[in-house]
Amino acid sequence: MKILCYIVLFFGATTSVAQQTIEEVLLKYNKQSIPYIYSEMLVEIQNDPTLVLLDTREKKEYQVSHIKGALHAGYKNFNLQKVSKTIKNKDAQIIVYCSLGVRSEDIAEILQRAGYTNIQNLYGGIFNWKNNNLPLVNTQQKQTDSIHVYSKQWGKWLTKGIKVTNK
Repeated sequence: MKILCYIVLFFGATTSVAQQTIEEVLLKYNKQSIPYIYSEMLVEIQNDPTLVLLDTREKKEYQVSHIKGALHAGYKNFNLQKVSKTIKNKDAQIIVYCSLGVRSEDIAEILQRAGYTNIQNLYGGIFNWKNNNLPLVNTQQKQTDSIHVYSKQWGKWLTKGIKVTNK
């Protein structure tokens, strides 16, 4: 009987920590209050000069790599007044992203409360972007395969590229 209890405990513990999919993570941590845009859709409109792409990761993450054309908005130090000076048109198409799409939803909600009306959250964030073999640039605008993974826990969802954690 004691062995049976250990088996049940072991399998219960291992299944509870099984790796989730990006979809499961987003369902767990997001409210789905902001509509998603998918990587392939963003590729089609990425060169639109009216599009505003906001990277809501921390500066050290952005400096390792980001999607070309993205403006750094940050998360912990997000400054709505600064963003409002940059994005004057409240109806501009704004796409926010972070590593997976969790922090970016928070920033998108702040923008929405400030009156911005056309905001989308990049599904799966920059990790999903890179996992789809889409290009990233560094601060010198040179293409790079390096990507800051925020933490080892979150980095497991990045399956392509060079993982960076300490910059």
